[in-house]
Amino acid sequence: MYTNGVSSTGSAYTNPASYTNTQTNKTADTTTSSANKSTEQGAVYEPSKPTTSTSSSRKPTKAENAAIVNQMKSDLARRKQQMQNIVDKMLSKQANTWNKGNGVDMYALLRSGNLTADAKTIAQAKADIAEDGYWGVEQTSDRLLSFAKALAGNDAEKADEMLAAFKKGFEQATGAWGSKLPDICQRTYDATVEKFNAWKNGTADSEV
Repeated sequence: MYTNGVSSTGSAYTNPASYTNTQTNKTADTTTSSANKSTEQGAVYEPSKPTTSTSSSRKPTKAENAAIVNQMKSDLARRKQQMQNIVDKMLSKQANTWNKGNGVDMYALLRSGNLTADAKTIAQAKADIAEDGYWGVEQTSDRLLSFAKALAGNDAEKADEMLAAFKKGFEQATGAWGSKLPDICQRTYDATVEKFNAWKNGTADSEV
């Protein structure tokens, strides 16, 4: 009786094997459905990648070339102006130091007339404008060339442009001084021009 009851009610249950197969099929369907959705989403949301062959082979337009040329000219003009300003300031400072070395404080002179620098200032100025001094011909001309090389990216082909800027800066310094610059500045000018030419010709000292 009890066995029959189990048998009679057993038909109400799903065969375990059948149940397993059904679940497996459902899982497979779900997985397939998810994969399909993923594929569809990928097709919808994944941005396309530009081909490198087209972009790399494209030639710049005339407008783009003109913009590049204008930018290069602007950069060169800015560097030349920087060089002019550097030369103006450096040679003016050199001339002022020369004045102090000769017993004259230029700024005090301009303010109140005939004032001389103190002994300590004079001694320091004389040391600075000596042959091996910071404001001497060699060190000053070396620094001027170093600035020019830095502004030109150490490109010797730009030496003439930087030299022209140097000469313009020298003129500015002379004008600001009000008369011919001291002899030390003139000698610095000659030494600097010589070093510019050596740089342009490939015979410059690599350490400068």
